[in-house]
Amino acid sequence: MPRPRQAAPLPAPPPERGEMAEVVEADAEAEAEAEDQEERWARLLPELLSDVVRRVEASGCERWPARKDVVSCACVCRRWREAAVAVVRPPAESGKITFPSSLKQPGPRELPMQCFIKRNKKNSTFLLYLGFTNSPMDKGKFLMAARRFRRGPHTEYIISLDAEDLSQGSNAYMGKLRSDFWGTNFKIYDSKPPYDGAKASSSRSSRRFGSRRISPQVSAGNYEVGQVSYKYNLLKSRGPRRMYCSLECPSAQETWENSLKTKFRRSMGPTTLRNKAPRWHEHLQCWCLNFHGRVTVASVKNFQLVASADPSDPAGTVDEETVLLQFGKVDDDMFTMDYRQPLSAFQAFAISLSSFGTKLACE
Repeated sequence: MPRPRQAAPLPAPPPERGEMAEVVEADAEAEAEAEDQEERWARLLPELLSDVVRRVEASGCERWPARKDVVSCACVCRRWREAAVAVVRPPAESGKITFPSSLKQPGPRELPMQCFIKRNKKNSTFLLYLGFTNSPMDKGKFLMAARRFRRGPHTEYIISLDAEDLSQGSNAYMGKLRSDFWGTNFKIYDSKPPYDGAKASSSRSSRRFGSRRISPQVSAGNYEVGQVSYKYNLLKSRGPRRMYCSLECPSAQETWENSLKTKFRRSMGPTTLRNKAPRWHEHLQCWCLNFHGRVTVASVKNFQLVASADPSDPAGTVDEETVLLQFGKVDDDMFTMDYRQPLSAFQAFAISLSSFGTKLACE
């Protein structure tokens, strides 16, 4: 016997005009309450507000996730953000990376900022973490991600704050690294102007979008902030790589308030770096560098960068011994990356990515 068909439930009747007015009125009240709540926090006495942020900063939150408390203070409203900026010092002074803008600020001068990179060969991604200890079990704090793309004969590494959104159209986009045809010369592009008056690169390959802009508030171009060059080696003879870098580095003297705009006010001129020459070890029969225990696996990708002497400086004031960036292998897909002033985490990451993309450099 066929089962009787059940009638579909009737849709709910539309609300009366009075009910609609009540809904709109409730939404308006909620928005007004939120604005009033924000104004209430913003009206806190400046001395008391600074004291609150200072106590949070001094509460021993050296590591994440406890460090998130400082970021939470800066997210309350503009007044709280200004107070947090006044209390939390830049990486060059504090040795800490707190805000996303810290990634484009110079690292500390005395002790290097210790980071590590995890590589995923399956999807060609590279994840940068801030390491707190030398232990291999240390998960660290995620900083940036990059993905390798093939653009015809060129290779590009898109760098982003979001490991799940690695595109130039994303709000998390930080910049990119682009190689030439031979894979021996790379250009580093920043998503924002590095200093006042900087002009975006005019080449088509350096544009973020096509002719149609996604948002007028988002820059459509990229700004060239550095170059990495490897010595061309057509015969692929064995031996250490030779590399040179020319970078637009931010000034450590700029105020922290201006640094939060991720740019510095004037161009400081290029900073030139070269790789530290390794020595030949007779007993091991290989080229060696002293990484002070931070690198444990021999690889052609390992390098150390130092300041390059300026031929026009007869006094030789450039320190050619202090390692400003070192990168090396510790496992199959794990690499350490330690940097210091004048380099930023973004610049150090881009330079390190170039080591994965060289083709006709010495092996």
